[in-house]
Amino acid sequence: MTELEQRKAVCDVGRRLYEKNLALATDGNISIRLGPDRYLCTPSGVPKGFMKPNDLLVADGAGRKLSGAGKVTSEFNTHLVCYRERPDIHAVVHAHPPKAIGLSIAEIDLTELVLPEVVYTIGGIPTSGYATPGTTEGGEAIVDLIRQCDAVMLDRHGAVTVGQDVYDALFKMEKVETAAESLLIAHLLGNVRSLDRQQVEKLEAVREAYNPHGRAYTEAGAEDALAPGAANTPELDRIIAETLQTLGLA
Repeated sequence: MTELEQRKAVCDVGRRLYEKNLALATDGNISIRLGPDRYLCTPSGVPKGFMKPNDLLVADGAGRKLSGAGKVTSEFNTHLVCYRERPDIHAVVHAHPPKAIGLSIAEIDLTELVLPEVVYTIGGIPTSGYATPGTTEGGEAIVDLIRQCDAVMLDRHGAVTVGQDVYDALFKMEKVETAAESLLIAHLLGNVRSLDRQQVEKLEAVREAYNPHGRAYTEAGAEDALAPGAANTPELDRIIAETLQTLGLA
C-alpha cells in the first residue's frame, strides 16, 4: 500500500469503529507502522468517524510529530509499546467497546474460552490493571500481556488490538465486542459453558491452517493449546491431522 492508501484505510477503519459504536465522540485512536521509526496515527481530539486522509499525522518512535496538523494522540505511547514488543505487527487500534468495558467494570473475565470463532482468532481476552487514560500508564499496564496475544482489555477504559494491517486489527476489535456481548447474555441467562480441552485443540488446528499469524491468549492452567510456541503432544498431532483432513487441507 502507498501512504495515501494507508491514510484512506485508517479513515475507513475510523468510520467503521464509529458506525459500530466502538469509538464515539473523539474516543479511540488508530496507527500504522510505515517503516523504521515512522508511524501514521490519528490526531488527538478528532472524531474517528469523520476523519480525512490529510487529518492524519506522522510520528516517530519517541512520539514526536514529524508532519501533519494537530497533536499526536494522547494514547500513542500505548501504541509504541505494542510496536516495540511485537515487531511482527503493523497496526494498532484502541477503541471503547461498551459491552466489553461493562464486563471489565463488573470484573467478568473475557479469558473464558467460550466462542469458537473468537478462540481461533484471538483466544481469550485478558484484562490489564487500571491505567490513567492519556498517560504512559496504558503502555506499562499492557506490556506483558501484548507479548502473548493480539487483544487486551484496559480495565474500565477500552480495548487494544494489534494486527498484520489496520483491517486485521479492526476485525479483532469487533471480535472483542462480539465475545463480550455473547458472554454478557450467557451470564444474564445464568449458564456459561466453556469449551473443553479437545474442542480448543481442534480450534487451534483450524487457526494454524487458516491464519497462522498473530498470538492467541490463554491463562496459565487453562487450555494451553493456544499458547504461542506450545509443543504438540501425540494426541494433539492426531487431532490436528484429523481436523486438517476434514477441512481438505491435508
